[in-house]
Amino acid sequence: MKKTLCAVMVIAFCSASLAGERFADQVGPVLVGEVNVSGVIQVPCITWGGDAALFAANGGLETTPDSIYGKMGLKLKIVKQDDPIQQTKDYISGKSPFWRGTFSMGGIAAEKMAEDPRTRGVVVGQMTWSAGDHVVATADIHTISDLKGTTGCTQRFGPHIGLIDDVLKTANIPYDNVTITELPDLTASPNSPAERFRKGECKWATVISPDMLGLTGGLQKTGTGAEGTFKGAHVVVSTVELSRSIPDIFIVRADFKGKNPEFVNKFWAGYLKGSELVLDWKKAYEQKGSKEYMTLLKMVQNIFGADAIPDLEDAAHGLISDCRFVGQPGNVAFFDDPKNATGFKVFSESSADLAVSRGYASTRVLLLPPGFDYKALAVTGDLTKTEGKSGEHFNAEAVQKEIESFTQGALDERTVYSFFISFEPNQLTFPIREIEEDLKKAIAISSKFGNAVFALRAHADPSKTLMELVEAGLKKGILQRSGGPNNWRYTLNGRPLDIGATNDVIRLIETGAFDGVPDHNPREVMQAALNLSRQRAESVLRSAEEYAKQQGLPLDKSQFQPIGVGIREPFIPKPRNYEEARQNMRVEFRLIRVDAEMKQSSAFDF
Repeated sequence: MKKTLCAVMVIAFCSASLAGERFADQVGPVLVGEVNVSGVIQVPCITWGGDAALFAANGGLETTPDSIYGKMGLKLKIVKQDDPIQQTKDYISGKSPFWRGTFSMGGIAAEKMAEDPRTRGVVVGQMTWSAGDHVVATADIHTISDLKGTTGCTQRFGPHIGLIDDVLKTANIPYDNVTITELPDLTASPNSPAERFRKGECKWATVISPDMLGLTGGLQKTGTGAEGTFKGAHVVVSTVELSRSIPDIFIVRADFKGKNPEFVNKFWAGYLKGSELVLDWKKAYEQKGSKEYMTLLKMVQNIFGADAIPDLEDAAHGLISDCRFVGQPGNVAFFDDPKNATGFKVFSESSADLAVSRGYASTRVLLLPPGFDYKALAVTGDLTKTEGKSGEHFNAEAVQKEIESFTQGALDERTVYSFFISFEPNQLTFPIREIEEDLKKAIAISSKFGNAVFALRAHADPSKTLMELVEAGLKKGILQRSGGPNNWRYTLNGRPLDIGATNDVIRLIETGAFDGVPDHNPREVMQAALNLSRQRAESVLRSAEEYAKQQGLPLDKSQFQPIGVGIREPFIPKPRNYEEARQNMRVEFRLIRVDAEMKQSSAFDF
């Protein structure tokens, strides 16, 4: 991963604010002004890779005649504005008809925008998904479930508000079960989450990539204390896998869109064409070099500043590489697909709910959709990448092979979240009615975690295998037993054997030490348990597919991988009764990070 991954918004959304105050109070009274449409239209940008498509379409900060916007007859002046409060003032006063930010930020600002119907917020379109925001935690926090009862730091009104909401909802952790300190700054400040984390004032912090790298040394690394890292710090969850959490958007005033529909159509069509160019130039650059892309990287550095973008190949290219453009297909899916679990309707409602529930707004105000005719938009922008790639997003065979190759320690490090369902002895099918809530939960999580995979890991109880091992060992004379019921002690060829040491027992069975005894073959019993485990995992997957079909929910089968675990990982290695044995009989839904190479390639990510 690039060191500047999301070198992002280095100042983005860094406005100071006091906890408990509404966003509208921070903005204060602003006189609604008319936008001067006869001159150059001001458009805000923020320090984010998705804005590079805006620069490409405009030819720089001011529209050049031979640019996409220039040929459309638009005249724009792009202004870097990382402060959402000042952006909102400019938007309401008529200095600019546009507002630029993340969806959760737009949801927070929506109440202020809607104080006058002229400035009601209409979402023009989705630019990108973020892949460069992270929750960094201390060594004792292993998965997002461990956030319960802890203290964390995030930026008030910042881009991570929606991220932490998604994380807590996934883990079923109410806000009153965590203590969150909201700070005025995003980064590069004593009042930023990363610095408060360094001081030991919180157990976790939401951070952008430069801070993540400084604390941990890398996305899948743990800080050692050397080279400025924080000992034990690691990423517990990231938008690399939680890839449908932070959509970047443009908002336009309702009155401006109503009076100037052609302008707004051209503006968004031009941005989409710019995103096509950026991806084409980027691909050429990575394969053989591209003068156009190098010019764009220099433009990005000049606009965002050398402090934020110190070099081209690492910083500027990294910034663009670590956002996920969605293009025309992504916008169609986001706004027009009623079944999209991470589409506009869902984000509009959830961001409004979040704004009110967290006290950022006092009234629930929804952002409005653009209502574009996307076929006409494609013609306006002369778009060439209008068809999205549907179907399976992962190389299922490669993912399965990778997951099965993990040792338990490596698997734990890759795990973001897990939950399980229980089953009865001899149960091979999982009727939807019995596990409906679990299926609904898994499908909802999979839609948000677009770059993670659910391993459906079916576990078996080892009791029958252990009983066969004891019988075979006693009859072969290699196993000796002393003590009594519930307190048996064993020796194997004169050496103590703990039959509760699962890995040791499995190794002994696999060597054939207990083979050759008629009617007692622990190796066959263990293999049968593994085979049944696989069948149970596949049965759960079939139920998930059928449930999704019944409910009209999207489900990518390649994102769910059935795995038979057998007796390898019992909760209770040597059960003493049925109730203990039953705790081992489970199918685990384990959400796992997989390498980026496991995902099928696509021009746009949506």
